[in-house]
Amino acid sequence: MNIRDLLRLSSVPRLGPLKIRALLNAFGTPEDVFRASPRELIRVPGIDKKLASAVAHHDGRRYATNQLSQLNRISGRIVTFWDAEYPDLLKKIYDPPPLIYVLGRLNPSDKLSLGVVGTRKPSLYGQSTTAAITTQLVQLGISIISGLARGIDTAAHTAALKANGRTIAVIGSGLDIPYPPENRGLMERIAEGGAVISEFPLGTTPEASNFPRRNRLISGLSLGTLVVESDEDGGAMITASTALDQNREVFAIPGLISEKRSVGPHKLIRDGRARLVHTIDDILSELQPFAELRAGKATADFTPPELSLFEKKIFDTVTQNPVHIDEIAERSGLSTPDTLVTLLSLEFKGVVKQIPGKHFQKLEGYS
Repeated sequence: MNIRDLLRLSSVPRLGPLKIRALLNAFGTPEDVFRASPRELIRVPGIDKKLASAVAHHDGRRYATNQLSQLNRISGRIVTFWDAEYPDLLKKIYDPPPLIYVLGRLNPSDKLSLGVVGTRKPSLYGQSTTAAITTQLVQLGISIISGLARGIDTAAHTAALKANGRTIAVIGSGLDIPYPPENRGLMERIAEGGAVISEFPLGTTPEASNFPRRNRLISGLSLGTLVVESDEDGGAMITASTALDQNREVFAIPGLISEKRSVGPHKLIRDGRARLVHTIDDILSELQPFAELRAGKATADFTPPELSLFEKKIFDTVTQNPVHIDEIAERSGLSTPDTLVTLLSLEFKGVVKQIPGKHFQKLEGYS
């Protein structure tokens, strides 16, 4: 597939992914599309007279040259739908983009991936649970897909990188315009060991209308999507809806009923659209490829998870016998809310478990 001519074709106004693929299915190559007459073009389903005329009279050579020049400056690449590197999972959605702009590398291993999305203004609980569950997932070899946004997205990407795992960021702007701007450094780190993807041309600013399109790629690249804290009308809920439309699994972590940012996950769970996630096993058991990874890891040498300073402090106060959260808080000198958040983080890391009555205990094998 000639990338320059495909870029020209993609720059025709009103010509979206489905219509581009319809034209290429009919004529074979972008060059052949441009050689076709309006009368021939109009025979393709979805191509009306006005659009046929626009294609036939479109040039786009300067646009294609500028895009390739700018892409070269930032060491980016274009991967087309017909390339072997194009993600198989993305090919299976209703309207996969004919080309994606990429920084970094796409790996075959990325077919084992989970989308992690949520509010831009998370609680400490949301951030810590995101970090804990993301860490466990990448340690199993699962790639984390998110949107580079503030909040939960940033927490997921950062945790994946810290655990030396793979993460992919899908952005709603051109690769040359990182958004939010303060995540430029994070984006560069992601590109070093993973990938940054956009279907938007270079120079595209982060307009609000871009993000629903971006969200469908997050879910489209993933076997399932995990929602961590979201308002009922938050962007994460759009991603959850597109995941369901794409016949992908949706998971949600419950939160405090007094929190507005718990409304989205709770609604998904209540409506039977998402599986409640209490531990990582709720995700692994639902997705067979993930369960197989877990089974393979079980035969490997046991390595205790790395604990933060606060996690270590709380962990040292928990015993093999059940201890009430108030007693744990008193022993550690931390507030009960902070203690609960840290205990949930430890639970996601698989070193403690909660039992009825707000009691916690260490799992077997930990002293």
